[in-house]
Amino acid sequence: MISPTENKQYIAENMTAPFNPDKQHTISGEASISGTGLHTGILVDLTLKPATPGFGIQFQRIDLPGKPIIKADCDNVTDTSRGTTLEANGGKVCTVEHVLAALVGMGIDNCLIEVNAAEMPIMDGSSEPFVDLVERAGIVEQDATKTWYSIDENIYFQDDKKRVDMVAMPAAEYSVTTLIDFNSPVLGTQHAGLKHVSDFKSEIAPSRTFCFLHELEMLLDNNLIKGGDLNNAIVVVDKPVGLVEMERLKKIFNKEKIEVKSEGYLNNVELRFPNEPARHKLLDIVGDLALVGYPIKAKIIANRPGHSSNVEFAKKIKQYIKKTKNTRGVPQYDPCLPPVFDLAYIEKKLPHRFPFLLLDKIIELSDTHIVGIKNVTFNEWFFQGHFPGNPVMPGVLQVEALAQCGGILAMNMSPDGTYDTYFLKIDNCKFKQMVKPGDTMILKMELSGPIRRGICEMRGTVYVGNKVCTEADLVAQIVKRNS
Repeated sequence: MISPTENKQYIAENMTAPFNPDKQHTISGEASISGTGLHTGILVDLTLKPATPGFGIQFQRIDLPGKPIIKADCDNVTDTSRGTTLEANGGKVCTVEHVLAALVGMGIDNCLIEVNAAEMPIMDGSSEPFVDLVERAGIVEQDATKTWYSIDENIYFQDDKKRVDMVAMPAAEYSVTTLIDFNSPVLGTQHAGLKHVSDFKSEIAPSRTFCFLHELEMLLDNNLIKGGDLNNAIVVVDKPVGLVEMERLKKIFNKEKIEVKSEGYLNNVELRFPNEPARHKLLDIVGDLALVGYPIKAKIIANRPGHSSNVEFAKKIKQYIKKTKNTRGVPQYDPCLPPVFDLAYIEKKLPHRFPFLLLDKIIELSDTHIVGIKNVTFNEWFFQGHFPGNPVMPGVLQVEALAQCGGILAMNMSPDGTYDTYFLKIDNCKFKQMVKPGDTMILKMELSGPIRRGICEMRGTVYVGNKVCTEADLVAQIVKRNS
């Protein structure tokens, strides 16, 4: 565990450092907390641990044989009746939403959560103890880009039976608005908003979970809240409470005195916000939507949300992202715009000539990527012998076209002189769609790392429209041409 001295030193060194939302983050050291599970009443130790870029958020049951890992993913949700439960690899973790919300709210992308029991500790019923835990551990920026996924169209979820409406709309950043209406004279109609994730710590994290007295009685009768206490939930009294019921509640919660305040809350504790219940519902959404598994930029509006609806909504968003994932970063080709390099320039740079020059023009160029165009016509020489009755461009020539495009990028970044590029290796090559006469191939090459000692590693993709036809990892050597 990180010591208080080390933590103070970390905060002092990093408190003025700007938080870069486009970089991945983890915690700088371990931090632990202990508490009781709300439903099981079992004491559990929870430890946050740093994780490598791309790890995501995962739970580990260190008390079970094999210490199974459970990924925070909506596909692993098995129950939403009294919180969100995940199951995988023979392990189960329950009531995960509050700790997940804290990690998202603090900008943590990669973290291992070790627990020695099934249920997360309820603490005070909010995310604030977990936010404090993250701050105690410290936050560190990682040398890895955070890939945001944008929503390009409205994604809807509706449950007419529960009167739930949820929508994710295109937006420049992640924000959430929640509306609740339980036909309760105590709560009334409430709404809460989170415009910026950076406000989560102060505006949302302290909001505690709540339930109605009639729900509490049902749970007590069925022994389903063994760890329940008036200090970890707000109890809304929605009906008159008699002396017999008061005496029963005193015994259950081991309190000398229980009273219903004029506002209609069983707790003697003041609300932290006038709309604390609505804010807690927003907190739950942030935690449950962490199960999408991808950081998203969208405006979320949710009317009467609950864990079941949140998870189903998360699945719809995840399905949308998976469906559109391959179209992210697809270059847009406008033949009316002048090229960066035309064919005459390409012929000066590349030693290739007919029939092996497979590049017509360059339309984008930076120090890390290049986009070229190859127009495929029926008159291509290779169609005479390659399926002449059903012409298909050979995959090997598609890869060659990528290599030529990458060669232009590599030579453009090299010192003055004339260079040739030679293949050293092709990995992970996949052919997904056929390229036929009339297609316009969009060739995109991206550097996988800096060019070192003349060795260039690139990721290549062939598109026709917004469809991926071919992709491969290419390694080439740049050699200066003899005069």
